[in-house]
Amino acid sequence: MFATVERKAWVVMGASAVLVGLAAVLHALSVGPIPNFAVCALALAGIAHLIGEATDQLGNYLSPAATGIIQSAVGNLPELFVSIFALQAGLVVVVQASLIGSILGNALLVLGLAFFMGGARHGVLKFESQAPRMIAILLLLAVCALVLPTLAHELHLPAAEHEQPLAVVCAIVLLLVLAVQTKVMLTQGERTMPAEAHKRGHTWPLAMAVGVLALCGIAAALVSDWFVEALEPAIEVLGISQAFAGLVVVAIAGNAVENVVGIRLAAEGKADLAVSVVLNSALQVAVALIPILILVSFAFGGAPFTLAIPPILAGALFLSVLVVTVVTVDGRADIVDGAALIGLYIIIATIFWWG
Repeated sequence: MFATVERKAWVVMGASAVLVGLAAVLHALSVGPIPNFAVCALALAGIAHLIGEATDQLGNYLSPAATGIIQSAVGNLPELFVSIFALQAGLVVVVQASLIGSILGNALLVLGLAFFMGGARHGVLKFESQAPRMIAILLLLAVCALVLPTLAHELHLPAAEHEQPLAVVCAIVLLLVLAVQTKVMLTQGERTMPAEAHKRGHTWPLAMAVGVLALCGIAAALVSDWFVEALEPAIEVLGISQAFAGLVVVAIAGNAVENVVGIRLAAEGKADLAVSVVLNSALQVAVALIPILILVSFAFGGAPFTLAIPPILAGALFLSVLVVTVVTVDGRADIVDGAALIGLYIIIATIFWWG
């Protein structure tokens, strides 16, 4: 039954299980915040990788559209759980920064590395498919919906006195956009992720793929709770700001590992697929994770999550996605584009080093 599962997959599953077990032990023994924080971050990265791999394995049994929908639903579970527990702990700045950091990490850092690696090997990368441009434009529209409440707050418009209702309205609108996108994915093949994005040469049994997803969901909930518990003490010991911790550390721990596939695809010269995979990950955060978190935050109590974020975060997000849209809209990119995107990410991260 398991003969088709490659050895590498078993190694990753074993390493992730060891990390989760080690995180549980360190949490139970109340070892210092730094070891707890580091091990939980590694465990979350391993869980995120396994969720991505198990979801991709479902692509061997489902259509690309159905696989993409499942990926949207479960791909961001670690980030969702971390954000919920962080809001319950009152770490609103960390949550805001981590969600913005997830979008920036994908759109700037991962895409920049993909262009840099691909450009170094193949010169100018060309992606003629409409999918990358469609995703980039949709991401820009979603970011506008996230930034406008901040403008209303900063300009002291009447809407600023109704942050929570405004956030709920924006969340519902973004979820409706997600519903439209889902319908299009199911009815128009050219808008779906290419089948090769999900197909794997070594096919897992269907029961194994579903079982791994279920176990990863449980593990993500447990490790996220331990991670957040160690987060604030670790921030104080390391002497970094909550904004930097959320924007860089938490965001990378939550999703960067699974997007290494985008860099690998670009290095192989599959530019269409690489850009689609990377930008779709950022889009999922904007139109799925953030709206769901807004609605869930009111149901679970703790600090409510609204879209009135610090202006510098809003500005960095809008300008970054605008740059990415300009870079991808012509269907060409090279090593210079990659270096520029990486450089912009480093500049933004440096700004938030001090808070």
